[in-house]
Amino acid sequence: MAGSLLPRHRVMLPDLIDWLGSGFPTLPVRGGPDLHPIPIEVTEEDGHYVVRAELPGMDPEHEIEITAEGDVLTVRAEHTESKQDKQHSEFRYGSFQRSVRLPVPIPEEGVEADYQDGILTVRVPLAEQAKETARSIPVKRPE
Repeated sequence: MAGSLLPRHRVMLPDLIDWLGSGFPTLPVRGGPDLHPIPIEVTEEDGHYVVRAELPGMDPEHEIEITAEGDVLTVRAEHTESKQDKQHSEFRYGSFQRSVRLPVPIPEEGVEADYQDGILTVRVPLAEQAKETARSIPVKRPE
């Protein structure tokens, strides 16, 4: 009987689990049927929020646009399909977009972006936060 039990580590629906865990790669995000999400990661390094986005095969000067409004950073990209006849292609073409809400407003100065090896990196300086200082608050007796 012990031989008929499934091992505890075996997943009954591995394809479904992979699909759910990958952020629904085949479903478009809100905004239209041809709008694809951009995989991102956000970290905090050396006094900056660092947003990295996977955008392989893009021309950063012509196909990528970055905008900032308040505390929201938005990356848009457009990847057009070549006219070459293909036997098989799994590349994604069309519009890509991703917005990230940061914990503070994005400053007008000091934001930098670069693109290398298919990864867009945007560095947003952390806003200087007010220093916390201990202070006494006097208590008064009402007159």
